[in-house]
Amino acid sequence: MIASGAAPDLLARDAKPALMLADSYRPGMSLADYWVSEKYDGVRGFWDGKQLWTRGGERIAAPAWFTAAFPAIPMDGELWVARGRFDLSVSTVRSQTPVDVAWREMRFMVFDLPAQPGTFDVRLAALRKLLPVTAAPWLIPVPQERATTHAALQALLDKTVRLGGEGLMLHRGSSLYRSERNADLLKFKPFDDAEARVVAVLPGQGKHQGRMGALLVETLEGHRFKLGSGFSDAQREQPPAIGSWVTYRYNGTTARGLPRFARFMRIREDR
Repeated sequence: MIASGAAPDLLARDAKPALMLADSYRPGMSLADYWVSEKYDGVRGFWDGKQLWTRGGERIAAPAWFTAAFPAIPMDGELWVARGRFDLSVSTVRSQTPVDVAWREMRFMVFDLPAQPGTFDVRLAALRKLLPVTAAPWLIPVPQERATTHAALQALLDKTVRLGGEGLMLHRGSSLYRSERNADLLKFKPFDDAEARVVAVLPGQGKHQGRMGALLVETLEGHRFKLGSGFSDAQREQPPAIGSWVTYRYNGTTARGLPRFARFMRIREDR
């Protein structure tokens, strides 16, 4: 039986959804109990049974028709337009005045039912019974298949990226829904990425004289470092605001836990 209504512990006191967060997959990890799906490059969305929220706890002003046929149970997913259309996904979700023509391109890719009791295997079976909904064809259950070997997983990643996708996600079949970062949920991408908060905008020198040279950022673990590459000229002229969150890519970490070859990717608008 599918649970109905918003579970009381899914929204924290500060209104931020208590969502399950992904760790990173590394070769050598056992794949015996995992499901694999595409990682959609959009905006994390939480449907509490009545309203859509961002991961950061901001109410999403979706048109009434978009959510009218949504089931009245919590759903965790990604608001996503298409591969390579991240900017449109973000601008559509961020707008406080919903634009119908933009929302007509949006899909809500649902990958979990947080309030459904049981393991992910059980929740996935319930999700497949719940969706799709004829009256809301933009409400889509994320296709899942059993993971097998690292070689097969790598081949699937290569194919997904070649077709314009961002990467893969792995869900442990025997896992309960836990609102924390853990290995029950893994992401697998061609590079590592993470998020950090901007604590200072550092002035540039040389060719960057008179504009931003780098950002001083702080990770969730409390590590601070300079992020100085990956920016366009326009971003250096108008850098991310202090207190905002950014996503950066990197290649492993140092012995001190600092990212190697960190490079700016984008402002994380849903934080």
